[in-house]
Amino acid sequence: MATYNFEPGHTSAQFSARHMMLTNVRGEFRNVTGVLEYDPANPNASSVEAKIEVKSMGTTGVEQRDVHLLGADFLNADAFPYITFKSTKAEISGDSGKVYGDLTIRDVTKPVVLEVEKLGEAKSPWGQVVLGFSGSTKINREEFGLTWNVALETGGWLVGKDIKIELEVEAIQATEEATA
Repeated sequence: MATYNFEPGHTSAQFSARHMMLTNVRGEFRNVTGVLEYDPANPNASSVEAKIEVKSMGTTGVEQRDVHLLGADFLNADAFPYITFKSTKAEISGDSGKVYGDLTIRDVTKPVVLEVEKLGEAKSPWGQVVLGFSGSTKINREEFGLTWNVALETGGWLVGKDIKIELEVEAIQATEEATA
C-alpha cells in the first residue's frame, strides 16, 4: 500500500445542473486536496479522502449566479467551507470500478458511489510516481439541504434536483520524508 497526495494544480471537481429544464450549467472547484492509499496488487483495499474548498468555485459564467451558489440558499460557503468525501469500500476490476463512500455537503452526510477509472501511471520528469484517475457520480442536491428553487410559469423548476459531479485527480506518491 502506498500513499499518494492529490496534486492541486492538476486536480479538480466539476459539477453540472439543469437550468430551466432546458440546459446544463457547469461549474468547477479549483482547490481539491486529498490522500489516496493505493495498492496496485489489491486495488479493492484502497481508500481515499478528499476535501473541496467551497470558495474555490470557479465561474459558472454568470457572476450573480456564482454569488448565489456560494451564499446561504445553496452552499453557504461561510458556514460550511468544505465539501468532503471519505471512502468506505472499493470494488475495482482492472482499471475501473466503484468507490463507495460518504459525501458531506453543508454538514449533511450521505452515501454515494463514484464510478472511477484509472487513467494511467507515470514517472514525472522529477522522478515522482504519479497516478491519474477520473470519477463521477450523481446526487440529489435536496438530500444535502440545497433546496432553494423557483417554479417556472410553464411548469417545472428553475434548478434541477440532480447534480452531476466529475472529478479529475492527479496524485503523487508520497516520499518517506514527506510522510514521516
